[in-house]
Amino acid sequence: MRLAWSRASLRRTLLLALASGLLLASGLGLWSAWDTARDAANAAYDRSLAGAIKAIDANISTASGGLGVELPYALLEFFQLTASGPVFFRVATEDGLVEIGNTDLPPPETGLVDGQPRFRDASYLGEPVRLGSYARRLDPPPSGHAGGTRVVIQVAETLTSRQHFTRALLLEAGARNALLVALALALMALATGWALRPLARLSQEVRQRAPDDLTPIPVARVPTEVRPLVEAMNHHMARHQQASAAQRRFVDDASHQLRTPLATLTTQVDYALRDSAPGPARETLQAIHHQLGHATRQVNQMLALARADATELQPQPVELVALARELTRDAWPQARAAGIDLGFEAPETPLPTMGHAALLREALGNLLHNALRYTPAGGHVTVQLAREGDSARLSVLDDGPGLAPDELGRVGERFFRGRHARPGGTGLGLAIARAVAQRHHGTLELQPRPGGRGLTASLRLPRGPSGPEKDGKPRVFPDQSDPV
Repeated sequence: MRLAWSRASLRRTLLLALASGLLLASGLGLWSAWDTARDAANAAYDRSLAGAIKAIDANISTASGGLGVELPYALLEFFQLTASGPVFFRVATEDGLVEIGNTDLPPPETGLVDGQPRFRDASYLGEPVRLGSYARRLDPPPSGHAGGTRVVIQVAETLTSRQHFTRALLLEAGARNALLVALALALMALATGWALRPLARLSQEVRQRAPDDLTPIPVARVPTEVRPLVEAMNHHMARHQQASAAQRRFVDDASHQLRTPLATLTTQVDYALRDSAPGPARETLQAIHHQLGHATRQVNQMLALARADATELQPQPVELVALARELTRDAWPQARAAGIDLGFEAPETPLPTMGHAALLREALGNLLHNALRYTPAGGHVTVQLAREGDSARLSVLDDGPGLAPDELGRVGERFFRGRHARPGGTGLGLAIARAVAQRHHGTLELQPRPGGRGLTASLRLPRGPSGPEKDGKPRVFPDQSDPV
């Protein structure tokens, strides 16, 4: 439950909390409105009930020696219309010896004060009624009664009119409350969205950053409540930047510390091979020379992979046609020695992109090296460039054994080698190509060629601007238009 709550949207959480509080307050307000409406209805209708009591009291007489009442029928009929139901009355002496009207009305409560009517809810004939009771002393008292005798007047009405009046007031208050709640919720949604706009803008800015962009996020443009989070992110990026810098320094140091001894050993073994006579010693030196060559290539591949992962990219204009043409031309001697037909196909116009030229050369060089290594004599290898929408595709097509379908999913894994791999490889060439493609927001794609023989390895990269710069000056790329 706590995990699900922590994953909830901040906007949803705020709106839920505010809406819950608002609905609770609205419910309390409706309850208060109902109580107030009930009190207002009772106050209004009790005054009418008191008027009926006063009218009856004004028509009570003891002049004949008994208790007489001349009922104001017109007033009672009008009161019945107002009450929207029957009206009941009872006039009696306090001792109950004389009773006029509905004698079975509920008895009045004790402690009536002369001249002060009292009202309460009661039940009569199985129906709820509002009962008003009033007492005063009779002067002169009826015959047979001692002085100080009091007359009790009771008038009861049904609650239909009161209930209609209370319901009308409550519905009016409910409609007003619903309108206010809807307006408040709309304002809260707008206010919450407006208050969270800096967070949305910050999220968009971070999302649009390049993967290697570790510059601090400006703290001045974010709300005070979010600043601790942004400062923590900046601190984390600073630590990551330091780690990347340390990794780059390690790669640079390793390049020098590993390559120099290997180059020195290779030179010494070459010198020894020139002066050694045929025999076991020469065979041993040749084996050492072969292993040194393998170790040198493996070190170079590992360092190239480390550079692909750690190099800080500062994108520059790179013309892919010229870069691929130069790599293909450099590979001609190796292709001729292996009896492989090496071709080059590219559009006539430049194919620009923004990136790191050395890394792109390393990636394409690894694809070309793999193709030449696994293509048999008499086979064909083609370096092919093409435009595809907003992307540029650099492909190397070969006639080698290719990869099995179950191996294609593992392409790009470090040190992975297919079942057709030849001895002496490192299993890092495709990993380097994939890492370089990802650093340039591209992809590495491998597809079997038609017929089940050969492989197409492609680097898909986003195309860079080929038109004029913002200052109006045209871009200039290296012109290497010599035919291959």
